[in-house]
Amino acid sequence: MSDGHGRTPETPPGWSAEQPPPYSAPQASPWTAPGSPTQTPYGQPYEPQGEAPQPPPYGPPGPQPPYPQPGHPQSGPSQPGHPQGGYQQAGYQQPGYGYGYMPPPALRPGIIPLRPLGLGDILDGTIKLIRSNPKAVLGLSAVAALLGAVPLAVGQAVMLTSMGDVFDDPQAASSAGLDSFYGVVAQYGGMLVSYAIQFVVVTVLTGVLTRILGRAVFGGNITAAEAWHLSKGRLPALFGVVGLMAVMMVVPLIVLTLVVVALAMNVSSSSEGVGLTLGVLALFVLLFIPYYLFITTRFAFAAPAVVLEGRGPIDAMRRSWHLVTGDFWRVLGILLLTSLLVGLVSGVLSVPFSFGGTLIGMLGGGSPGSAVVAAVFIAAGATLSSMFAYPFQAGVSGLLYADRRMRGEAFDLVLQTAAIEQQRQGWVHASADDLWHPSNSARS
Repeated sequence: MSDGHGRTPETPPGWSAEQPPPYSAPQASPWTAPGSPTQTPYGQPYEPQGEAPQPPPYGPPGPQPPYPQPGHPQSGPSQPGHPQGGYQQAGYQQPGYGYGYMPPPALRPGIIPLRPLGLGDILDGTIKLIRSNPKAVLGLSAVAALLGAVPLAVGQAVMLTSMGDVFDDPQAASSAGLDSFYGVVAQYGGMLVSYAIQFVVVTVLTGVLTRILGRAVFGGNITAAEAWHLSKGRLPALFGVVGLMAVMMVVPLIVLTLVVVALAMNVSSSSEGVGLTLGVLALFVLLFIPYYLFITTRFAFAAPAVVLEGRGPIDAMRRSWHLVTGDFWRVLGILLLTSLLVGLVSGVLSVPFSFGGTLIGMLGGGSPGSAVVAAVFIAAGATLSSMFAYPFQAGVSGLLYADRRMRGEAFDLVLQTAAIEQQRQGWVHASADDLWHPSNSARS
């Protein structure tokens, strides 16, 4: 029961229920302002009786530094709005005051905390994306990887089988030229077909995985069929983005080809002419690498903008350029680190299968059975590595996009408001798709 002044019968005089614990006899020094009379532990004025004034239990009042006591760490100077001396109970943190105040953790209804993300948050969120919905993410990635790996594996198996004939019968090397030519044609033909298929399936997969990620941020799962249904209307715009980026990459290659042909037609075959041609090629490589990194970084968020914001190709690329502005080097570094990690893991997964397929194809004596087994091994390795690489790269790109919106548009406030509504009245996961529209940005 309270006496009407914020005290209970057990509360000592001078203490109110709103003060920090303990609520019985205090163990810490009283709160005294510099220059105020010395007080006893219960807030009563201390009146000396013929002897020198005694300091409070934990140090003299006023501006002198307090004496730290065991179990009662010394706090810092007084905070604005809190004029009393800075003594704080061990293990107690008064919100908004004193040093050592820890803000509450960010809401996390899904795969990421709803605040600007660090590198660890992005990588952890990408792994959680795969683990939270493995059927949709890994299943779709496996189908896309298999479609792209089969033509390449068949071409390599044919080439290795033709080389196996030469290993088995070195005397027939002179008559194996035509077979080797067919093997090379099969390999590079299969490579071109594989790249064409990957262009299509990876574009489709990126759109579907981005839609799955948009739900996973809020803790919602989505089936592969539903993700496809929601993403198929954005595929023309996605192909437009990929096509424009492919043109940006191909145009410098066309220019290089024309320059090399012109040099070959106008310079002699002497060492000076060969050196000039090699110098041009080296200069092109040195200039093309930063150009490639610049283009891929600037337009890294075009696909998420197409799928989640419903933008067209040009508008999505402009949107990506705007989001990357101001944080280019950080985005580039995270994308490069992601490519390095994906390359290492993909190599570990695919090398055993590729090595086994190569041995079988070369030592199988050119038999159809060895060609089939070699193709299966090579395709299995390529599928396994790509099944991990595709969703990981798409996840990092999508979470980087969300991070840039949080940092540049205060989008985390929108996500936190939605999460609070989820806790208050339940969540309709389909409504999460509308939150990504740019009109919901706090600074739009």
